[in-house]
Amino acid sequence: MAFTAANGRTQTSLSDINITPLVDVVLVLLIIFMVTAPVLQSGVEVNVPKTRSVKEITEERLVISINKQQRVYLGNDPININQIGAKLRQKIRDPQHQSIFIRADEDVPFGAFATVMDAVKQSGISNVSIVTQPLDTHGSR
Repeated sequence: MAFTAANGRTQTSLSDINITPLVDVVLVLLIIFMVTAPVLQSGVEVNVPKTRSVKEITEERLVISINKQQRVYLGNDPININQIGAKLRQKIRDPQHQSIFIRADEDVPFGAFATVMDAVKQSGISNVSIVTQPLDTHGSR
């Protein structure tokens, strides 16, 4: 695109794209995503006990959590302890080969843990694993 200047000369206009505003917007979006990502992944707060042998959870499985107030969650959804068996039967197609993880706070009484464990066994699932944290072997505890 050309235009005529005040002195009568024809000049071309600058048609370059200004990258600075684009970079600013991208950096602001990156910061927003970095701040909100941990919030989206937070689930039920459970302080699991520490043990020497810990198995990594490598695939997506159903997790039942019991928090300090003895509230029971299936995934991130609160659930009545009497409905665990029915909900598991709805979600699971093959109970013989399905595995369930139970995350219980270390301050939860054994009776509450045993009740949840019994409800899981009643639904036909025999492969139940208990989630723990690794023991700190570096001496700072």
